Amino acid sequence: MTPQEKILSVAKETILTEAKAIANLEQLLDQNFAMAVETIYKSKGRVIITGIGKSAVIATKIVATLNSTGTPAVFMHAADAIHGDLGTILKDDVVICISKSGNTPEIKVLVPLIKNFKNTLIAITGNKDSFLGQQADFTLNSFVEKEACPNNLAPTTSTTAQLVMGDALAVCLLDLRGFSSKDFAKYHPGGALGKKLYLRVSDIAEQNQKPVVSPNTPIPKVIVEISEKMLGVAAVVENDKILGIVTDGDIRRMLYKSTDISGLEAKDIMSENPKTIDHNAMAVDALDVLEENKISQLLAVKNGKYYGVVHLHNLIREGII
Repeated sequence: MTPQEKILSVAKETILTEAKAIANLEQLLDQNFAMAVETIYKSKGRVIITGIGKSAVIATKIVATLNSTGTPAVFMHAADAIHGDLGTILKDDVVICISKSGNTPEIKVLVPLIKNFKNTLIAITGNKDSFLGQQADFTLNSFVEKEACPNNLAPTTSTTAQLVMGDALAVCLLDLRGFSSKDFAKYHPGGALGKKLYLRVSDIAEQNQKPVVSPNTPIPKVIVEISEKMLGVAAVVENDKILGIVTDGDIRRMLYKSTDISGLEAKDIMSENPKTIDHNAMAVDALDVLEENKISQLLAVKNGKYYGVVHLHNLIREGII
């Protein structure tokens, strides 16, 4: 076996080991999980998630997932908690403690303190018979047969299982809340993801200039309008009604046939019935129209009247593509 073959073999074995462990989690789900989800859903407080070592890292990711899907969550490191950060926990908060063994010294100190506060305690542990598993109000079993690490030591499969259990919690809560794409957009206003969810055609068209000519505009003036507005297109409009469109492609095709453009007007080379989209439509919908029709520009309308232009380059710049 070559070095590269050995690398690929180890990688595949790692993936298969973790995949098998994750698939087995389905069999470990019981009423504890359902009751834990219902408790969080009905809670008037937040979800405080804590752990030590690699479990703490997983806790931070679960916190992020919950926050972005409508469930307020806060991370509290288990070691810091017993040195002053217990003040993070408020009266109505639900606490999730993550630990593979459920028997680490920090967990054994922390759990009784949480119980004294009378907060609901949910355990995500690979050992339901551990100190944590027995003390928790609800125990979510994240048992894995072995780590992907060849020495069965480095947290690999076990942390993946914890993460998946956290995702399952978040998705169940999302479903109970009826969390929609509009809600998602509120929590993800930045980046390409957010823009796909909230950016509208009007947001883009308003940033562009508004190239427009009449049906009787001489071709030289049409060329100037297209060039000055830098969108490669001009709408042909009369009495606020879009009659057609002239693109730089139309200009090139016209000049290919003849360089004598004297006497030609916009109506002589325009394409009638151009593709349009309502100004209030989502930008991502504009992209679908552009791709479906293999065009680069799309005319936006408002109440049937010409509103502006959306260019493929706008969508690229905004990260929609």
